[in-house]
Amino acid sequence: MVIQNIFMYFINGLEAISKYKHIHFYISEITEIELLGKGGITQADYSIRSEMINTCTIFTLTERIKKITIKLKQKYNIKIPDARIAATAIHLNLPLITTDKGFKKIKELDLQLLELK
Repeated sequence: MVIQNIFMYFINGLEAISKYKHIHFYISEITEIELLGKGGITQADYSIRSEMINTCTIFTLTERIKKITIKLKQKYNIKIPDARIAATAIHLNLPLITTDKGFKKIKELDLQLLELK
């Protein structure tokens, strides 16, 4: 499964996402950059995030993913990182697990939208 932003909920121990704990995740390097590039995180947080990322398969930008990203950006007028993340999921034919409702408009996406309280 491709994930977008649920790693933060794993880190914070949110019970509602515990069912995803034992699934192998695929992420784009955009998700890796978002997790590790957050300003103001401590070295301990950085290490925890790095450990979680190391359990995933990270997909870099390929020609095919780039073409899908461009089409999604044109069609839905979304931010490049979101188009890139969605394109990775579409390319891999895997669901995207996220809490970001902005992905709902991407019809080509197999979306698992988590609504956490």
